[in-house]
Amino acid sequence: MKSIHSTYYFLGIGGVGMSALARLCHLRGAKVFGYDRVKSSITQELEREGIRIEYNDEVTSIPDEVLDQKASIIYTAAIPSSHPQLNFFIREGYSVKKRALFLAELCQGKTTLAVGGTHGKTTTTAFLTHMFAYSKLPFTSFMGGFFKNNSSNLIRTGDDFMIVEADEYDRSFLHLHPTVAGITSIDSDHLDIYKTPQAFEKAFAVFASQVKQQLIIAHGLPFDGLTYGVNVDAAYRIENVQKFETGYLFDIKTPKEAHRGVKLNQLGAHNLSNMLCALAMADQVGISVKKALESLESFPGVYRRLNVFKWKGAWLIDDYAHHPTEIKSVLETVQSFFAEQKKCVVFQPHLFSRTQDFYKEFIEVLSQFDEVVLMEIYPAREEPIEGISSKNLLRDLNHPNKKLIEKTQLAQTIEASEATVFALLGAGDIGEQIQFLKSKIEVE
Repeated sequence: MKSIHSTYYFLGIGGVGMSALARLCHLRGAKVFGYDRVKSSITQELEREGIRIEYNDEVTSIPDEVLDQKASIIYTAAIPSSHPQLNFFIREGYSVKKRALFLAELCQGKTTLAVGGTHGKTTTTAFLTHMFAYSKLPFTSFMGGFFKNNSSNLIRTGDDFMIVEADEYDRSFLHLHPTVAGITSIDSDHLDIYKTPQAFEKAFAVFASQVKQQLIIAHGLPFDGLTYGVNVDAAYRIENVQKFETGYLFDIKTPKEAHRGVKLNQLGAHNLSNMLCALAMADQVGISVKKALESLESFPGVYRRLNVFKWKGAWLIDDYAHHPTEIKSVLETVQSFFAEQKKCVVFQPHLFSRTQDFYKEFIEVLSQFDEVVLMEIYPAREEPIEGISSKNLLRDLNHPNKKLIEKTQLAQTIEASEATVFALLGAGDIGEQIQFLKSKIEVE
């Protein structure tokens, strides 16, 4: 692994990818500082671990040690080019790198497993990480999310293997040249960056070409590699799926062996695919398939990925879904497991550009719930786009039972509804509101 310098300053340290890198540098003895726009559960956890974080973007807020030590500057693509501190560091000749490049440098010379795709990256990476941990191999995993009941997204037992998410935003994943990679899906997204679906797919083709040893691809994708899928003719496949109360029972076939009666305690048919992608990747670097399947019994699940809670007689499904395809996966899951119950979706759209790009698709999938509740669009890094708002999205939804709420009205909205199943969806700060609810929620 590339050597860690003595002092780092992370611009946008509260991001999931950034925080994992900051943790690694801190763990390996570097002095780590950071900036973020707002306090969050992630920044507060980093501060508890001993990392000093500033919340003011003025140059005068930069810690003296960062200046005295001529720190290495790492910044996320979400930091605007106009950011005062970023411009100061560039102007003064500091070493300034984007997160994606820094991550790629850390992976150089290591057996690297990278998970790419529009959907399923985090859960697939989590399955892969858990399989490595169970197999007791020395690895470092930079997860784009968190295991349930674990506040760290850096999981590390050594440096022989690197497990990373290949993030397509800002073409970040094109810095990676992994040993083994998986591609879960290539549904268009981030069209503010790519402009066209064709350009989006082309970027994945370039990423696929950079894989050194073996590419694992979801059945039906237009790349050369070992395929995986459920009930399809693929190199790695799941068959004979049976549903039970908290998951699935099924058979697995790999190119070399077969296993019957495998059990996965996770809801969502898409999680069968995510697990299978991870299994195929693990198999390619020598992890025993039998051991990997044994690990599923203790898989803890991923924070805000189909987390199910019971509250006052209602089922709450908490999920990060922010793309129409992801919302459809949640819908299919609740329809499968709660067929006879009335279902309400509470959705916080993420990004004005994504809402604009998939406006019709959002309307189509949201309208299939019995009740639709929207929150205001979470802007993240973006400025508003004229005509794109949750108010207009609600107006254009042809649905008899719909409304727009403030995010602080989540609890009273659930209490007032006639629904008994609630899908609480979005990649913005709806997650913090759900955390607030959890003091009243019993995990089933």
